[in-house]
Amino acid sequence: MDVKRRTARTLVAKLSSVSERIRTEALSELRLISKHDPESRLLIAEAGAVPYLSETLYSSSPAIQENAAATLLNLSITSGGSLMSTRGLLDALSHALSNSPSPVAVQSCAATLHSLLIADESYRPIIGSKRDILYSLLSIITAANAPPRSIKDALKALFGIALYQLNRASLVDFGAVPALVSLIVRDARTGIVEDATAVLAQIAGCEESEEAMRKAGGVRVLADLLDEGTGASGRIRENAVAALFNLVRCGGEKGRKEVREMGAQVKEGIAEVAENGSAKGKSKAVEFLKFVVDGNGNGNEVRDFSLNNSMI
Repeated sequence: MDVKRRTARTLVAKLSSVSERIRTEALSELRLISKHDPESRLLIAEAGAVPYLSETLYSSSPAIQENAAATLLNLSITSGGSLMSTRGLLDALSHALSNSPSPVAVQSCAATLHSLLIADESYRPIIGSKRDILYSLLSIITAANAPPRSIKDALKALFGIALYQLNRASLVDFGAVPALVSLIVRDARTGIVEDATAVLAQIAGCEESEEAMRKAGGVRVLADLLDEGTGASGRIRENAVAALFNLVRCGGEKGRKEVREMGAQVKEGIAEVAENGSAKGKSKAVEFLKFVVDGNGNGNEVRDFSLNNSMI
């Protein structure tokens, strides 16, 4: 362990070298060590690497950005506290998300956010309060030429943000609902639609989402996913049920009426989830089907769909 600690300190010290070559070589080594040696991650963070890595995200070199972002992602697994306590880290991640020419750097930054959001619930309101981060993530999923991996990593980060109740209204204000609905409609890739519907299901758990869903045609799109003719995966169907039922629980009478009318057209799809879905999916589908059939449902609280059940 002492050898690893000395190695970490030596490499981190090189990050402040006046020589760009030495800095670049040290950064590359830190990336590899933090990827392959879990024990070294904490040592690298303790050696003070995070402020240097954060600053490096502003580099004009795509390769250097990639190494810094990937190292931060690796460190976030065990040293989330070191990242979150570093002044300016979230701003640096936001900058790279919006400005980096490297898809790999963008993906690592989004994945770092997701890692932090899942590791500690207390980080969710902090990250969710960063408007630039919300804007950057939504820009990724609406970009016509965004790589699929970038979209998936952005969706996972958005999911983590939406797990915190008070962040959902902010996401609605930033246009998350039409962005997600549009993504679901235009993207036929199952994994992306699964992730997009998972995020939409979370956002539907706030009263502010009702009007946004109505304007974006979200209820019809979600109902279409429950039509057996669409061939949607089981996870997509469960997410669609969760989103629609969360609208019932959190929306007003007008929204409940629209959901019930659309749900009546896809009762077979809802029943299929109630019969063959996961344990959580079955429970929610049963309650939703009850509402569709007789207008009643056991609306206690908006239950969060498990990340493991909803996303890859």
